[in-house]
Amino acid sequence: MKLIIVLAFIFCFLSCKKVDETAQEKREFTEINIEYANGFSIQKFSDFTKVIVHSPWQDAEKDLVYLLKHKNVNIPESESYDAIIELPIQKLVITSTTHIPALITLNKIDKLVGFPNLDYISSEEARALINSGKVKELGKNESLNTEILLSIEPDIVFSFAIEGQNKTLNQIQNSGIPVVYNGDWLENDVLGKAEWIKFFGAFLGELDASVDAFEDVKTAYNSLKGKAEELDNKPTVISGAMHQDRWYLPYGTSWQAQFFEDANADYIYKHTEGKGSAAFSFEKVLQDANNADIWISPGPFTSYSQLLESNLHYKKFEAFQEKNIYTMASTTGETGGVLFYELGPSRPDLVLKDLVKIFHPEILENEKFTFFKPLDLE
Repeated sequence: MKLIIVLAFIFCFLSCKKVDETAQEKREFTEINIEYANGFSIQKFSDFTKVIVHSPWQDAEKDLVYLLKHKNVNIPESESYDAIIELPIQKLVITSTTHIPALITLNKIDKLVGFPNLDYISSEEARALINSGKVKELGKNESLNTEILLSIEPDIVFSFAIEGQNKTLNQIQNSGIPVVYNGDWLENDVLGKAEWIKFFGAFLGELDASVDAFEDVKTAYNSLKGKAEELDNKPTVISGAMHQDRWYLPYGTSWQAQFFEDANADYIYKHTEGKGSAAFSFEKVLQDANNADIWISPGPFTSYSQLLESNLHYKKFEAFQEKNIYTMASTTGETGGVLFYELGPSRPDLVLKDLVKIFHPEILENEKFTFFKPLDLE
């Protein structure tokens, strides 16, 4: 009899375990559609959301998994994760200006309580919070002031890493504040960068709004691209400028060069491939691009006189002689932050609009520039 009871118990245990495993395997979720971005995915379960960052930094060897849940929700033991984020998020810290437009679009900018080097921020909504003392200065991005950060007690820190995690962020995480890595800067497609608004939408409880916001950007971008493609004129374009003894410019496979292609322009270095920026001698660029019709983004320079002070030989370029140079460096916030670096990645439609207006002014002559302006004549 004892043997029968033991066997029955074992059978019952194994049966229950099998049922549990089957239930776990069949646990249903909705995969949020990510069209252009490669760096993250979102799985929405009935009681929690899983956000997976596939490329938290360059050459990352594994994904990072974040589980988003409300206070009384229990996470199944079968789920593996790097951090659990309790919702709703009331206070947050970000470390890149590229994160700010998502907060503004999703009406969550009031949740921002800390940022490193506040002068880089350009957006009027964020600057209003800074000027009223609601956003604390956290020092430098590479070495955040942990004492101030811990004192403001954020619910979460959104950050990024160039090559793996850093000690400061590990210290913050060890204190009990979740650190979430954002890899939007690694995307090589302009719409892929913009699609990271869905990442913030998941964390901020605004996933549907983030999907709608991205659809608006995508539709506007592709509409402009289609109009530009119909035009026969395709001006030649050069970009970049000298830094020390090398001319740095975008590779043909870069997201910057994608803008030139989609605006129907002929980028002189479209054939080049690589990560980061290409570096050439002045002589080579002069030989290749001295007859280029238009010059986009000549480094930090905002006037023709600044260019000549830097290098008299710039005047050998036809774009210089014809005054066809455009810069985004002169469009700044009240403390000098360049708006393009903050807003451009999340609004590629506005970047493309500027470039189409520059390359094909006949179809957008009544539109105003958002980022780019003609270089000052003096």
